[in-house]
Amino acid sequence: MTPQPGRARPGGAGAHPGRPLPGNRWDLLDGVLPDAPPSVSVVVVHYDQQAELDRTLRALARQDHPADRTEVVVVDDGSPVPPRVPDGVRLLRQEDRGFRVAAARNLGAAAATHDVLVFLDADTAPEPGYLRAISRLPALAPDCVAVGRRRHADLAGTPVDAPVERLGPEHALPEPAWLADGYRRSRDLLDADDRSYRYVIGAVAACSRALFAEVGGFDEGFSSYGGEDWEWAYRAWLAGAVLAHVPEAVAWHDGPDWSGRDAASRAAKNAEALRLADLVPVPGSRPRGLPSGRADVLVHPPGGDGVSAAQRFVSVDSVLAGLPGAVAAPDAGPDGGGGAAPDGGGAPGARAADDPRYDRVRLDVLLDRPLRADPVAGAGPVAGAGPVAAAVERVAAEGLGELALLGADGAPLLRVVSRRARTRERRWGRDDLFPRATARAEGLTPLLDEPDLEAYLGGW
Repeated sequence: MTPQPGRARPGGAGAHPGRPLPGNRWDLLDGVLPDAPPSVSVVVVHYDQQAELDRTLRALARQDHPADRTEVVVVDDGSPVPPRVPDGVRLLRQEDRGFRVAAARNLGAAAATHDVLVFLDADTAPEPGYLRAISRLPALAPDCVAVGRRRHADLAGTPVDAPVERLGPEHALPEPAWLADGYRRSRDLLDADDRSYRYVIGAVAACSRALFAEVGGFDEGFSSYGGEDWEWAYRAWLAGAVLAHVPEAVAWHDGPDWSGRDAASRAAKNAEALRLADLVPVPGSRPRGLPSGRADVLVHPPGGDGVSAAQRFVSVDSVLAGLPGAVAAPDAGPDGGGGAAPDGGGAPGARAADDPRYDRVRLDVLLDRPLRADPVAGAGPVAGAGPVAAAVERVAAEGLGELALLGADGAPLLRVVSRRARTRERRWGRDDLFPRATARAEGLTPLLDEPDLEAYLGGW
């Protein structure tokens, strides 16, 4: 399955069953239960771990979620010997062509028939209340991506039919501190931001089947350990997903976290980071100086019949000068037509729609009028655009749907629009799920006349 960027569904309100949530406010559903237990499809990925698979399948058979509302699909990633599964469990297999957990999860999701998808690994056995806890939020609000608590234990040689809720604590290993700290600081992802995809662990994740279909599957280009869950989680975030950690949904992983293994694991983590640096262009993930393969912020030129090529050039160029990671929209050159997105939705124009360089855009900067972004004090003549960079940072930090920088006449000079906000609001046919804000356009000068390009470029 080829991953696709999240897109709004036609139909607006009513196209999605369930409740739309503002921002990342999954806490508005605290204490709320579905009217009936949701139907759940559990996708278990396996490779040559029969004992661990036996433990996980027995743990799934002991769930307090109704059995008639649960289906289990085991996807084998080309084990030398096909795994054994009990009656009632579906077994799918794919050929062994490397570590293809992304393809295996996609295969299982495609075969699933129920409303909520729950992803587990064969060596990750859930406690009895796991399915009930992990499926609650996606069942109530289909935008939710729920992440359980993956604990670690040394279960080698222990009885596979022993209750994992007893066995796990008896053989517990340390939990990864970076993960526990991330959940603590973000209040279980209630305060999620653009880099919180790092706390979505694919072995204990769940989402609605509708959201999975809209976001697209896991990137099957991942053929070694790690990264496919974070890349998918980032695309889900851009598509308006609500991220939530559900600590009461506990599953026990047999063995330590990768950070607790030998030093050779660092090379694997570095390979993962290199791949994600090209696929996740948000600051803190993308390269610091080298160009990223994906655009993070897209700058759209001012449009209109009265805008000259020189005005478009100065407008876009001066804004880009102070926005690392930003690129001009494909029609932003001197010969382009320019203007805001044709549908008013903050999406790139047709020339960008099918170009993978633009399928991870986080923010659109829409230039409503020709302008020049003044350089940062002390920098070169066009070396910075402080107000625009500050606006971009504010939209991310405050979770805004849109921030408009207003000129002296009170009309917008430019707007910074969140793709995540716009996508979710269009999905639900709403315009009130993310806050909007305005600010004075300090450091932005309207271009009312034809600029002197030679002077602009030369710095005099």
